[in-house]
Amino acid sequence: MMIKRHYDLNALIRQGKTLVIYGPRQVGKTTLLQNFLSQTPLKYKLDSGDNIRVQQILSSRDLPLILEYVSGYELLAIDEAQQIPGVGMGLKMIVDHRPDIIVIATGSSSFDLSGAIGEPLTGRKKTLVLYPFAQMELLTLYNRYELRERLEEFLIFGSYPEVITAGNTKERTEILNEIVDSYLLKDVLSLERIKGSRVLLDLLKLLAFQVGSQVSLNELATQVKLDVKTVGRYLDIFEKAFVIMRIGGLSRNLRKEVVSKAKYYFIDNGIRNAVISQFNPLNSRNDVGILWENFMVIERIKKCAYQGIYGSFYFWRTYDKQEIDLVEEREGILGGYEFRWTERGKQKPPKDWQGAYSNAGFDIINRENYLDFIL
Repeated sequence: MMIKRHYDLNALIRQGKTLVIYGPRQVGKTTLLQNFLSQTPLKYKLDSGDNIRVQQILSSRDLPLILEYVSGYELLAIDEAQQIPGVGMGLKMIVDHRPDIIVIATGSSSFDLSGAIGEPLTGRKKTLVLYPFAQMELLTLYNRYELRERLEEFLIFGSYPEVITAGNTKERTEILNEIVDSYLLKDVLSLERIKGSRVLLDLLKLLAFQVGSQVSLNELATQVKLDVKTVGRYLDIFEKAFVIMRIGGLSRNLRKEVVSKAKYYFIDNGIRNAVISQFNPLNSRNDVGILWENFMVIERIKKCAYQGIYGSFYFWRTYDKQEIDLVEEREGILGGYEFRWTERGKQKPPKDWQGAYSNAGFDIINRENYLDFIL
């Protein structure tokens, strides 16, 4: 089963530029690259950052050796580029001295790859993030009616490629458990100062139960028996490794707006449920509201990323508990969204929201209108 990804690499590559593709492990970065290479008329070299010889060449800063390595090719593609020490400098030397060549680099860990590539390739790269399948991508496989019919499946098992193509619930569960056990923490555990996965999984479990709620680092630190700075560092790593996404609070006009805390969402509902080993159907769960909010926030972020809709995301809450789940800011215009699994009739925006942001929009997103919000 082939599901077309939103990104068309043909339209994104440029001579003298590096196209950098980030994303979680197992979301199809290599497949996207290989599908492109199988159809390109360009003469290309495909290598892996896991290859020790490739690591030696691209980290050597030996210009004659590096230019000999790409001699005669129109395109260089490096998969798992984060494995190459100082890869950004090697790629910079290529695009600087071979302005006719196209370079594509993929990587699963942005804290490795962005640090290695970001500064050396300033002005010489374009960056994409590939997520698990977005609903807008699955629309090429299912029509809108079928997407609605499968909504419970997406809320419980998410949309990693292997999960979408799995034949049954047992397969989906096994795949998600394997992703969590074998891939999810691989990048994080590779850091020297993190010796075991238990505390990391404990931390993720706490976040899984607090999706949609404001998170206190002090409370997390107390529960996992770590200092606050360490917890903050771990959360930052989880975010850069594409496990979770942080959203901060909006504060512009009111002293009583809460900004000291953040909300955290999982990049994929299936991963969130695998972390807490909970794959029960919706009618036997007490966290449906959490699943719905996580799904809607991440699908909206995917849509904006894939369609080039640039803006910022926040939540809004006051100390007297008026709140809005998600706030988007684009070109100075604010839009507020509340996510309701069970529709409770028409609902007006919070009074302080109307007073402080009179020109801002406000909508309730429910099971009736959600596809218009994310497609």
